[in-house]
Amino acid sequence: MADGTESAVGSSDATIDLSVFADYFGFAEHGTDLKTEVLAGVTTFVTMSYMVVVIPALMVGTSGKPGITVPGYPPGAVQQMLAVATIFTAAVAIFVMAFYANRPFAQGPGLGLATFFAFTVVGSIGVPWPTALAAVFVEGILFMVLTITGARSLIVNVLPSPVKHAIGTGIGLFLAVIGLSEMEVIVPDPGTIVALGEIATNPVALLSVAGLFLTLMLYVRGTTGSIILGIAVTGGIGYLATFLGVVPEGVLAPQSLPSAQYNIAPLLGTFLDGFADVDGLTFSLIVFTFFFVDFFDATGAITGAAQAGDMLDEDGNFPDIDEALMADAVGTTLAGILGTSAVTTYLESAIGVDEGGRTGMTAMVVGVLFLMTLAFVPLAAAIPVYASHLALVVISLLMLRNVAEIDWDNLTHAIPAGFTILVMPLTYSIAYGIAAGIIAYPLMKTAVGEFDDINVGQWLLAGAFVVYFFVRTGGVIQGSM
Repeated sequence: MADGTESAVGSSDATIDLSVFADYFGFAEHGTDLKTEVLAGVTTFVTMSYMVVVIPALMVGTSGKPGITVPGYPPGAVQQMLAVATIFTAAVAIFVMAFYANRPFAQGPGLGLATFFAFTVVGSIGVPWPTALAAVFVEGILFMVLTITGARSLIVNVLPSPVKHAIGTGIGLFLAVIGLSEMEVIVPDPGTIVALGEIATNPVALLSVAGLFLTLMLYVRGTTGSIILGIAVTGGIGYLATFLGVVPEGVLAPQSLPSAQYNIAPLLGTFLDGFADVDGLTFSLIVFTFFFVDFFDATGAITGAAQAGDMLDEDGNFPDIDEALMADAVGTTLAGILGTSAVTTYLESAIGVDEGGRTGMTAMVVGVLFLMTLAFVPLAAAIPVYASHLALVVISLLMLRNVAEIDWDNLTHAIPAGFTILVMPLTYSIAYGIAAGIIAYPLMKTAVGEFDDINVGQWLLAGAFVVYFFVRTGGVIQGSM
């Protein structure tokens, strides 16, 4: 029945339980039922479950990459701490979506935001990771305040349209560079900066490429959970090859695994230490970038998923979007406290909506399933880096389609968008890409006399970023690069 109160087998008590879900989430109002909502939730979870493996792998610091490191704990143990923090953060955000917004969308720390955290903030800029967590916390509070006050339209108007449309593609290229590097498909080269690795003779690169194309084939076939399945198969082959003696230990599989680590006390609350000795200009840029990437990621994902479920009004807007955005805001604030990266709505939510998910019941199922993955946290450190990072390349390819939204025939749009897209991967910084686009936009509009297309906020942002780049590259801020 459409109201979700179909009789349960063998028990009137079970029927009452079903009616509780139906009444609370409004199955009849949304034209859905319990079975559909549960199936949609399971589908959404499976398609985005790779997050539990990939986010910790992105954020953990090792001798070869920037990120979060904890004295006295090996990277594998820290990776498990990050997995626990990621799971709890995602679950809380999803439950806010389920019980407050009553929408079928799922949240979690975003790939682009985690990449910005580790490679730009901690790596390129050189900010200590507790300070990066402090920035995540402040961004979350800012997100909540602006959501409560309904100031979303003000934020939308500040960021130039071509820059908004270019952010996703720029992040996609950034993710691709990181993923292909960890897969050893591209390698540093003194003559050309980067070059193609020795794929045919490098077991890591060879298996990574095979795993990548397997995952892409599964994805285009519409296989549910294609990304996590591709990661598992690729990593499994690496372990099998090591066990059979095809490759030495430590090449395709770690030589040893750390014991299970569920204690996140070394991460919990460290954001408070991050407020000490903070450079205000740098900290403001980090908060600004976290906020804008998070805000537009969340808005775009929610709108896209809602479109898949025919939830938009006649003007193409999503009703009560502020309630849905609150889930991302609360999740991001908690992320800073627990020790992981900013939260966004996952595009994979659209797959669950396409399966018929229409209410918070779908989201609730996703949240419960994420909590159940706590039993498998040790696996987060067992997945080889090359296997987990193939997910970045898959997602990056999907993000390139955002360029279709850019008006390339209008040079005042094409140039700011192009700067945004190019500068991100070339400088290893999402922030610098956004800043370059913001600076270019009013200048290009001024060149053709289209002053009405520029608002005061855009001029102020452009001027602020010019000052920032001067300070950053002029040596005014020492020792932070």
